[in-house]
Amino acid sequence: MNRIAREKQLLDLRALHTSNRDAIRKRLGEFKCVPQSEYFYEIAYCLLTPQTSAENAEKAIRELQRREFHVHPFDPVTILGNRSMYIRFHATKSKYLLRLRSEFDSILSAVIGANDSFELREWLVKNVRGLGLKEATHFLRNVGRNGGLAILDRHILRNLQRYGAIRSIPKSLTRKHYFRIERSFTKFAGQIGIPVDELDLLFWSMETGVIRK
Repeated sequence: MNRIAREKQLLDLRALHTSNRDAIRKRLGEFKCVPQSEYFYEIAYCLLTPQTSAENAEKAIRELQRREFHVHPFDPVTILGNRSMYIRFHATKSKYLLRLRSEFDSILSAVIGANDSFELREWLVKNVRGLGLKEATHFLRNVGRNGGLAILDRHILRNLQRYGAIRSIPKSLTRKHYFRIERSFTKFAGQIGIPVDELDLLFWSMETGVIRK
């Protein structure tokens, strides 16, 4: 891509951000207002989303909430395996949810007591079975605590490559790759003058058509 085409591409991206800025900032504000009483299901949602549509994960979470899983835990495998809200790897993820329920008090204490987003993400990855860097960051973003950390899912990676922030998308996202690309994302966001959190949601909306969690 030549310089003129590159400049136009970035101008178009900034213009798209400007036209969606109010909606994006409203959504980010909503994340910051999520009460601690909902943190359990926010983590549960992030445990369900890998290789599963956001819509199905949301349906499953609503059913778990309706049946008060956080108060009266039960094996959720039949819910996660239901065709109307099918969650891939539902047997494994059911175990993750049961473990989350049994350990949630200590997890909540750690989240509430943390001041540094990077350190909290590391703690979550080490202590919450089923959460990787992407999922832990997703949870922190959904409760307004990500502090500029990036959710590197396929939507984000494709756009980072499209706009020249990274040369290629790695076949597997190792910790080393994750941190390297996250730094590239942060650098790119700074260069074009769009906060990382806002650019994250902008990329999501460009791929999915909605500004969702």
